[in-house]
Amino acid sequence: MQRPQTLSAPEGRLAVFLPGLGAVSTTFIAGCLLSRRGLARPIGSLTQTGTIRLGKRTESRTPRISDFVPLARLEDLCFAAWDLYPEDAYESAVQANVLEARHLEPIREELAAIRPMPAVFYPEYVKRLHGTNVKTVGSKADMVEAVRDDVRRFRAASGCARAVAVWCGSTEIYLEPSPAHASIASFEKALLENDPSISNSMIYAWAFLKEGVPFANGAPNLTVDVPAMQELAREMQTPICGKDFKTGQTLMKTILAPGLKARMLGVRGWFSTNILGNRDGEVLDDPDNFKSKEVSKLGVLEHILQPSVYPELYGDLYHKVRINYYPPRGDAKEGWDNIDIFGWLGYPMQIKVDFLCRDSILAAPIVLDLALFLDLAQRAGFRGVQEWLSFYFKTPMTAPGLYPEHDLFIQLMKLKNTLRWMMGEELITHLGHEYYD
Repeated sequence: MQRPQTLSAPEGRLAVFLPGLGAVSTTFIAGCLLSRRGLARPIGSLTQTGTIRLGKRTESRTPRISDFVPLARLEDLCFAAWDLYPEDAYESAVQANVLEARHLEPIREELAAIRPMPAVFYPEYVKRLHGTNVKTVGSKADMVEAVRDDVRRFRAASGCARAVAVWCGSTEIYLEPSPAHASIASFEKALLENDPSISNSMIYAWAFLKEGVPFANGAPNLTVDVPAMQELAREMQTPICGKDFKTGQTLMKTILAPGLKARMLGVRGWFSTNILGNRDGEVLDDPDNFKSKEVSKLGVLEHILQPSVYPELYGDLYHKVRINYYPPRGDAKEGWDNIDIFGWLGYPMQIKVDFLCRDSILAAPIVLDLALFLDLAQRAGFRGVQEWLSFYFKTPMTAPGLYPEHDLFIQLMKLKNTLRWMMGEELITHLGHEYYD
């Protein structure tokens, strides 16, 4: 990644493409519409409410991130989506039951105008969902071309100068990289042959990259975390990032685990269970889909705690994750953690965490930040995997051969230092001499 010599202004409108018009997408769209009318605040969004320190502390320079880097404005966003259910964004938001009528009714017309395009949907990747609003063209290669046509038609009709895409669809069954994913040539051959290793999300991602549209993967799906996708992203000069939005329980882990490690407190066991009743919970009730999520969640502690470096503290850690579909809870997910720790002389202690969170409320600002930062990255000339956006993901993508950084605070430092570097400011290192120069 090279420092941009010039950084073009965000002129014109920005299309935000959303595969999946469910709870997360409708909550995100509604929040943007309300915020730009001044009817609500975009709490949880770094791009809208966060600040960034510049220079030494004595300089007292702490602008808002939105004033420091040239981001697209909320007023310039326009939204397009695909879904296998035909309901418009208003109807889908009502069904999701995340937002109250007091937030939906003032923007009802705008939401109702957003109707999902027919989805790419092969049910073998998401077995619990069945919809009618689906594309019926021939091969998977034809599906790619159909999505590309959707993208081009929407951009022309809306007059959008630029576009980004954020996957807000369901968790797919667990897939591992295969020969079909090895290169652009092998992937395109697999598309023509309807290879089962090419999932729904991969078809969307391939179409977006072919159109030069930056892509963020909000689910634990394999999607762009394969050599072919990364090769295409570099060839098309297009940024990508993922995977799996870091929202509830894993967010808590990436806050707590670094603190325990910083104080050199041992951890013997970490038991995590979740209950949720939204569409995501229904999908994850299938073992094949749950495995994708389980793999995403389990990797966090190992990378933060480094048991190979601290075997006496974390070498015998027992880590268990459970997700339970419980319809009465809806989108109000509950994440419960029992943590068995030990301290001085090996004496045991326990931590209990009961996070009664709202899944889509936590995910919506992530979608906004990723959309705006990916647009910024493309205007800066960045391409391929954007590790500086790891802050937002459970399983951050990395360059080949590197392990992912999971510590939330290191991730935030990396994100902000990338913004400083991009704008020609000094990086913050917290070295002592800065206070005395």
